Amino acid sequence: MKEQAKPISAEERRARVERARQLMEENRMQAIVVTSGNSLPYFSAVHWWSSERLFAMVLPAKGNAFFVCPAFEEGRAREQLEIGPFGAKAEVRVWQEDEDPYERVAQGLRDLGLTSGVMGIEEKTPFVFSNGIASQVPAMQIASATPVTAGCRMIKSEHELSLMRLASKVSITAYEAAYHALQPGMTQQQFEELVESAHTQLGFHGGADVQVGEHSATPHGSIQPQKIREGAIVLMDGGCSVEGYASDISRTFVLGKTNAKMSEIFDIVNKAQSAALAAARPGVACESVDAAARRVVIDAGYGPGFKYFTHRVGHGMGLDGHEWPYLVPGNTAAVRANMVFSDEPGIYLPGEFGVRIEDDMHITADGAELFTLRSPSLEHPFGNA
Repeated sequence: MKEQAKPISAEERRARVERARQLMEENRMQAIVVTSGNSLPYFSAVHWWSSERLFAMVLPAKGNAFFVCPAFEEGRAREQLEIGPFGAKAEVRVWQEDEDPYERVAQGLRDLGLTSGVMGIEEKTPFVFSNGIASQVPAMQIASATPVTAGCRMIKSEHELSLMRLASKVSITAYEAAYHALQPGMTQQQFEELVESAHTQLGFHGGADVQVGEHSATPHGSIQPQKIREGAIVLMDGGCSVEGYASDISRTFVLGKTNAKMSEIFDIVNKAQSAALAAARPGVACESVDAAARRVVIDAGYGPGFKYFTHRVGHGMGLDGHEWPYLVPGNTAAVRANMVFSDEPGIYLPGEFGVRIEDDMHITADGAELFTLRSPSLEHPFGNA
């Protein structure tokens, strides 16, 4: 399925940069600094691992962006910059190992006439970097760049949506293939290897965390070694990356026959997922989507609050598997068209088992859709075929 994934173009990234500049103007920021995390490739096409050495993109609201880079890494930086929106002529200010990289940031800002005002720092910037930059621009106010970076990234383009739809398709295909290859007595790790192998054969890196029986009652699992056995709940949670865009899917199933309590819990969680899907539409508060799902769980006797449904119903998705915004109580921000969230209610019974159903949800112009078909039952998690 690899050939179905079309990379994000330089032109698309140029549009993102211009949108970021608009949001800087609206939020009265003179510039933003991005050092690590997925906002860097989102705008620049540059992938850079985080280390103690500063690599930074400085994007002003007006004027040319510039990059601050370790001198010995300049070639690697320019190789990537050339294919992005800033091109081969991108300004790169290098620093040697015995020089102060933060002074390079400050000098670049001074050359743009920026010595005061507000500078936004991307939220995943290490403190050592933000503190170092702040020390060199004492007259500037340091603020969060999230209104700009998340403001851009929360709303997906049609191209981004197509990549995320493909990522969900890849993962559900890999899950189903691994499920049909599963045999009782396999270890948790053996099943995880099947899931990873299936993703690889489809052309992408992906996998799933697997928890069995009573360990499925811990939403993110246990470190205990586990074997898959007939009649025990198996909860798998993971996804893949397609051109950087994530899927995040959970399936819960039983090999062989379920018992009545397992089926009851699955049906409640299934209805809760439906309730969240029905509630999600442009204009509603993020918290209302969680409330719709949580009401189903509580009304069925598995409350109050977070007692058995122990986490939020969903999170934003994109280049990060978890990103802004979040479908959680207390978040009054409005859901908007072309956002993507997980829809993942669950019920977890300590010492017994847990059930979670998770699909990725696209907010349409007047409602919401899931990228994948719903799981119909514990005994047939991918349908009856």
